[in-house]
Amino acid sequence: MKKIISLFIAGSFISNAQNISESNIQKHIAYLASDKLNGRGTSTDDEKKAADYIAKEFKSLGLTPGNDKSYFYNFKFKKNLNPHDTSTVNLPERTGINVIGFLDNKALFTIVIGAHYDHLGFGKDHNSLDANPDGKIHNGADDNASGTSGVLELASYFTQNKQTEKYNFLFMCYSGEELGLIGSKKWCDAPSYPLEKINYMINMDMIGRLNDSTKKLIIYGVGTSPVWVPIIDGIKSDLSIKKDSAGIGPSDQTSFYLKNIPVLHFFTGQHADYHKPSDDVEKINIKGEAKVLYYILNIITATENMDKLTFLKTRNPDTGKGGFKVTMGIMPDYTYEGKGLHVDGVSDGKPAAKAGVLKGDIIIQLGEHPVGNVQDYMKALGHFKKGDSTIVRVMRDGKEVSLTVTF
Repeated sequence: MKKIISLFIAGSFISNAQNISESNIQKHIAYLASDKLNGRGTSTDDEKKAADYIAKEFKSLGLTPGNDKSYFYNFKFKKNLNPHDTSTVNLPERTGINVIGFLDNKALFTIVIGAHYDHLGFGKDHNSLDANPDGKIHNGADDNASGTSGVLELASYFTQNKQTEKYNFLFMCYSGEELGLIGSKKWCDAPSYPLEKINYMINMDMIGRLNDSTKKLIIYGVGTSPVWVPIIDGIKSDLSIKKDSAGIGPSDQTSFYLKNIPVLHFFTGQHADYHKPSDDVEKINIKGEAKVLYYILNIITATENMDKLTFLKTRNPDTGKGGFKVTMGIMPDYTYEGKGLHVDGVSDGKPAAKAGVLKGDIIIQLGEHPVGNVQDYMKALGHFKKGDSTIVRVMRDGKEVSLTVTF
């Protein structure tokens, strides 16, 4: 008999008697991270096979197609494979597929439960950390077959258990995350479901390597609504919870946060197999992932008697990489295909906000340095030190605006 995993919150009890299936978690990860899918690279036939698998699972659970009459949300984008050049001029157009299933409980508001399902394929997009990645399959068992299996298992749970019917559920699996959160951003910018009806978004990225000794689970986004910290602090669990308030981070919750939607992002931690061919299913802690899913269920259960959650802006991590002496405090739009840097978010209290830079501005020059793309912007930052002031030129509503920024 399997050991009962239990979590308690506000008198509620959730146990594995309520259909979180470790065998299903294992099955989903084993298929998605198998060599037959060649690492699920974005825009490949193998990614399409993974999308078909997810859609088939959604259909078998009785979920309604989340994009009109289709489970597939197709999008187009351009991406430069040269990591030192973000220009998209004369690049071929690529395609991606988000997979979306809807559980309609006839409720007023909806919870999004999401994860990206793409990975690195054969490492040809210059994002492998292997010394010689060419020709090696990057199966991405933890990153992010684990999160995708979490979406599928929670979809199964909520279609079979009716105690949480105050909300509808959108189960979403994104393409293009590894190339810059492309799939989730494309959907948020042109949603197939009204954003105003979304209560909050749960994101899972790399939840398959829970350490049995430390049992550390990292939860990002706890500052995006005033209810998150009290709920999390009220859960009794043997997991060791590390909280981070920021809504912006290196996964798909960022796209929803930038649309003023409360988010939580779950992550069991970095490891030596990250973005390497060695991220294989044999290293996944299936029982550990089940614990993470139970924990998420308790959080969702705790919100079922609440009104729509209040959104809060959070402090955001600097976008500058290590080695930069200054940062402006902006979130670049990595999917932008025009000239300049499109500002997707501005951190309160940072130099850009104080200078008057707004979300939606296109930075075209920083001091004497023209900005044609994200890379130009990063290079320009390297010319300044704390205390320096300069002019930042932006395009706003078709007009050029000059602002003074002080680092």
